[in-house]
Amino acid sequence: MSHPTRKLDITHGRIDMTHGSGGRAMAQLVDELFAPAFRNDYLAQGNDQAILPPPGGRLAIATDSHVISPLFFPGGDIGSLSVHGTVNDLAMGGATPLYLSAGFILEEGLPLADLKRIVDSMAAAARDAGVRIVTGDTKVVERGHGDGVYISTTGIGVVADGVQLCGSQAQPGDAILVSGTLGEHGMAVMSQRENLGFASPIVSDSAALHTLAAALMAASPGLRLMRDPTRGGLATTLNEIARQSGVGMQLQEDAIPLQPAVRAACEFLGLDPLYVANEGKLIAVCPAAEADAALAALRAHPLGRHAANIGQVVADPHHFVRVRTPFGGERLLDWLAGEMLPRIC
Repeated sequence: MSHPTRKLDITHGRIDMTHGSGGRAMAQLVDELFAPAFRNDYLAQGNDQAILPPPGGRLAIATDSHVISPLFFPGGDIGSLSVHGTVNDLAMGGATPLYLSAGFILEEGLPLADLKRIVDSMAAAARDAGVRIVTGDTKVVERGHGDGVYISTTGIGVVADGVQLCGSQAQPGDAILVSGTLGEHGMAVMSQRENLGFASPIVSDSAALHTLAAALMAASPGLRLMRDPTRGGLATTLNEIARQSGVGMQLQEDAIPLQPAVRAACEFLGLDPLYVANEGKLIAVCPAAEADAALAALRAHPLGRHAANIGQVVADPHHFVRVRTPFGGERLLDWLAGEMLPRIC
């Protein structure tokens, strides 16, 4: 005889090993916590897969895993970040994001209230981005073998015919644009992790960039590529593009937008803000003749108000990224050695 199951105690309950057993407790966790937050017709099918209608255009797929510490930080949390990160990876290829899958690895002892807060944040970010979480998975590991929760997301989007953005397309003479001030995400996480109190609080820039990317593509028909400078920041991303395209980069340091609080925090901690992670900014490379129109389109969007033209692509067989300082000197932005800020996204 089956007995009625009590509802999850979201306020006081915690994840235990039965929530990953595949039995009643796991079904209850899915039915009472995940399903109501992510509700849509595809997820409601309740199968081991989501059967989706074929979209027009070409399919784009991106996957990402999120292991940030702490789970909650000024401006976001691991839930919203897991949506933004994958939506942005799709958008950088010119794709319109459509669907997400989500895999959760939960640590025994995680408060259900924290999990609900993360799931609700993730659901809100997906709604705001116009994407649906259509399938997923949950596993539980023993206490001490995780860090609260890890989330892996895979996204599917569609790229319109004629759109061809690729990291190998940068050409000498092209302009290099950024959509706004850099380093907020990494420093927001670091300030929370280290209990650092700055006079001006630093808030993560975590955001979905697909509408900003669409506006940029409309304004610059010859757009070569877009990238989001996450781990390793602007410097590492530009080195990746330089190597992929077989070119060099020449930047103007005083043109690179930074919040005073981020600049001060980096100086205090001995960090270079050009290597600090971002989660709501993009880098674009476009023909120089289209730079003004592209910059105007970025600045007209709420997420691109502080966009700037920071330099140009140059011919360089060594594929160096160089920065000209305000004092007339020059420094090399090399690849990041090691990890300056671990567990940042």
